[in-house]
Amino acid sequence: MTDPTYDIERYLNVRSAHSASVADDGTLAFLMDTTGTPQVWSLEEPGAWPEQHTFYEERVTFVDWSPERRELAFGMDEGGNERAQLFRLDPDSGVVTEWTAMPEAKHRWGGWSHDGERIAFASNRRDEAVFDVYVQGRDEAGDDAELVYEGDGWLSLAGWSPDDSRLLVHEAHASYEHDLYVLDVATGDATHLTPHTSEARFQSPEWAPDGDAVYVCTDHASDTLRLERIALGADAGGDDAHATGDLTVVADGDGWNVDGVVVDEESRRVAYSRNVEGYTEITVGEFTAPDRIDAFAEPSLPECVAGGFSFGPDADRAAVTVTGSTVNTNVYEVDVKSGAAERWTYAATAGIPSETFVEPELVHYPTFDGREIPAFFSTPDDAGDGDTPVIVDIHGGPESQRRPSFNAVKQYFLNNGYAVFEPNVRGSSGYGKAYAHLDDVEKRMDSVADIEAAVEWLHDHPVVDPDRIVAMGGSYGGFMVLSAMTEYPDLWAAGVDVVGIASFVTFLENTGDWRRELREAEYGSLEEDREFLESVSPINRADEIAAPLFVLHGANDPRVPVGEAEQIVEVASEHVPTRKLIFDDEGHGFSKLSNRIEAYRAIVEFLNEHV
Repeated sequence: MTDPTYDIERYLNVRSAHSASVADDGTLAFLMDTTGTPQVWSLEEPGAWPEQHTFYEERVTFVDWSPERRELAFGMDEGGNERAQLFRLDPDSGVVTEWTAMPEAKHRWGGWSHDGERIAFASNRRDEAVFDVYVQGRDEAGDDAELVYEGDGWLSLAGWSPDDSRLLVHEAHASYEHDLYVLDVATGDATHLTPHTSEARFQSPEWAPDGDAVYVCTDHASDTLRLERIALGADAGGDDAHATGDLTVVADGDGWNVDGVVVDEESRRVAYSRNVEGYTEITVGEFTAPDRIDAFAEPSLPECVAGGFSFGPDADRAAVTVTGSTVNTNVYEVDVKSGAAERWTYAATAGIPSETFVEPELVHYPTFDGREIPAFFSTPDDAGDGDTPVIVDIHGGPESQRRPSFNAVKQYFLNNGYAVFEPNVRGSSGYGKAYAHLDDVEKRMDSVADIEAAVEWLHDHPVVDPDRIVAMGGSYGGFMVLSAMTEYPDLWAAGVDVVGIASFVTFLENTGDWRRELREAEYGSLEEDREFLESVSPINRADEIAAPLFVLHGANDPRVPVGEAEQIVEVASEHVPTRKLIFDDEGHGFSKLSNRIEAYRAIVEFLNEHV
């Protein structure tokens, strides 16, 4: 018997629970989108009926328990504009206190002090193009925040030192070029921890239990990320015998990225994750020496993508967000020593049986220069010989990676007879620095050639109808759609561009001031590379588009301004069937359930008509 089919609204009502934080009493706070946008919920025990604590139409972006009181910090922006504000919530009374109240500025959460009396955050309230560091009392608001450090770039915070005297500051110069600093809160002095001469990432930094070192995932001396320890000397507030900045390898990823680490200071327990072909492998253990971790049993989680590790009381248990191709996103708790895992949240699947969800096949296909490009290929259960349409779904970033996480829209397409092909073309993260740089600036179009190679591979696949292949992608993936349709117009039956870039020149001219330098490091600069940027912008070859095109965007998009959608539609509509859908209350993507239903229902109608 074939599986029943469900409409797109049903799939978009599949819920997710994630971003968990564990209180001292074991209460789990998390975000869940049962109402249509992520809100704050909590649970006292696994599988119980959760309690909802926020009731906004806008999305909540994070939640974090105070270490000393029964109160929560959370963040929320407006209309997808990414200018997050910070709030304090009393979960028992429901009272919400607005901490920041500066809606024109972005605020990036930096954590509670250990005594729960202060918070830290990074914000661009002084200058839209740069981020500064602020400290604020839990009872203070707005202008009460103290500016303790003026930055000159893209800063974020990684928490307070164990004695609350210092903050760990992360600066991103580009996606693969980072620095770390220790900031003395009282004096405002910042000690540079990561002087380096060649490009390097220093991500997921964590204080060592005694505050005398920092653990970080870095590729400063390797192609992939490793877990390393940075010693802190007296100049950085530590007492390590080594000089500040000395690095020691703690865990090597064996050719894969160690992409996250979490340390519990009191118990000296630690968890770190590896990204192996897109799947997460977690190691939990404890420090038996500064550079040695004795591992406990491996957590017994589903084959998945996992993250957001949060230790509970005494670090005996830890919460972790789990998602898989056939497992919608939920929070599990893991017994740290035994590895036994227990599911705590039961975000609904909208009545769709989980056994109807399709697991992808991990494949590798050859491209023009002999490389093997990794991809996930999912086919409907009833795919026949040579008659299956395929959606080539291209991720954004470009320093991102398509991983085997739950995707309700993909499952809808599969349920309705479409296969879905998700390539990680050159430039994707997850496969080392060298692979990520294969599409930089003048090599931009090599990644588009990888898409052509993907279609050639699909043409040889026995279930695929070569005349019904669709290009679909969002953000930078939207650029890839437009570029593939202009460079290889004969390959496509249709294209769907969601919040995509049509012109690198107008994109860089109009994106948020705080993002321009980061993006120019990847794409090329307006000052030095304008001619090249014009040459690779799809808008300048839009007359080559030969297939129907659907363009969707959010009017409040701070990353890729809505003008990118307007200009490509204006040109393409002169010679191919073109549709445009703009949401006035969305930003870079669609967060509200009603808008997502409208957007993907329209996409489905478009594909049904043209494919």
